[in-house]
Order: sequence, then C-alpha cells, then structure tokens
Amino acid sequence: QVQLVESGGGLVQAGGSTKLACKSSRSIFGFNVMGWYRQAPGEKRELVATITGPGSLNVGDFAKGRFTISRDSAQNMVYLQMNDLKAEDTAVYFCYGGGRGNDYWGQGTQVTVFS
Repeated sequence: QVQLVESGGGLVQAGGSTKLACKSSRSIFGFNVMGWYRQAPGEKRELVATITGPGSLNVGDFAKGRFTISRDSAQNMVYLQMNDLKAEDTAVYFCYGGGRGNDYWGQGTQVTVFS
C-alpha cells in the first residue's frame, strides 16, 4: 500500500510564503509523475504542479512565477514552495503520485491565506 503524507500549510498572510512537503512510502521514482493538486470549496480539483521522473514540469498558469516544485529522491520527498500567496490560493492541497495505471493521493493539507 503506497502512502503519500503531506505536511506544511496552515494559515499564511497574503503576500507570504509557505512550503508543503509530501513523503512517499516508496521511492518517488516508482511513480511516472508526482506533484500537487488543489481543491477550493465548491471547486474542482486542479493541477498546481507536477514533475515526471526525467524532470519535466507541468505547472498551472496561476502558479507560474510563484510556486516551485522540487524533490529529494534520497528522502522520497516532493515539495511545493509557494510564494506571494493570495486569498484565492486558499484550498486543500493534495500530493499526487501516478503511473502504471495507478493514482495515489495524500489526505490533503489545508492552506488558508488571510489578509
């Protein structure tokens, strides 16, 4: 059973920064792609940023220039650095790992941006 466990998030002032972390129970190179999605209340889950095994990135338009995805394969970790946060970034952020016909999701971590 693969597990993805997020940490980080919480309350952040608008314009501030925070970093999310995702710990995988197996090697992150066991996934074809890993990354982050988010879901705001009443909204569909949307792509934030993903990274493939070779390092190709897919970043949501709203995240470009503000959010950065990174990974540490030795620690089986994927990170999301979020800068210049806005109220509309308030959402539950989910870690995702996919490949070989399987999709895995973390339990989600809440990020709330306040003014």
